[in-house]
Amino acid sequence: QVQLVESGGGLVQPGGSLRLSCTASGVRFSEYGIAWYRQAPGSQRELVGSISHKGVTNYVDSVKGRFTISRDNSKNAAYLQMNSLKPEDTAVYICKASQFWGQGTQVTVSS
Repeated sequence: QVQLVESGGGLVQPGGSLRLSCTASGVRFSEYGIAWYRQAPGSQRELVGSISHKGVTNYVDSVKGRFTISRDNSKNAAYLQMNSLKPEDTAVYICKASQFWGQGTQVTVSS
């Protein structure tokens, strides 16, 4: 059974940083690209960025230069490092591998 579990969310002040983790089980992790999405209240789910199985990354324009996606295949984990956070980054952050989704972790940016 494939399972994706996100962690690392929380409350942070504007300008702060958080590092989210996505840990996978039941899947050959190294063979999958990982995507990070976010969904704010009342908004559609949007793609934040992704990392291919070879480590190539892509980001939506609104997070370029602030967010970094990485992966550690030895740990079956992918990460989303978020710096210079803004209130508009507040959302539930969700990772995806192939057709499998995690349940998400809440990120709240507020003073």
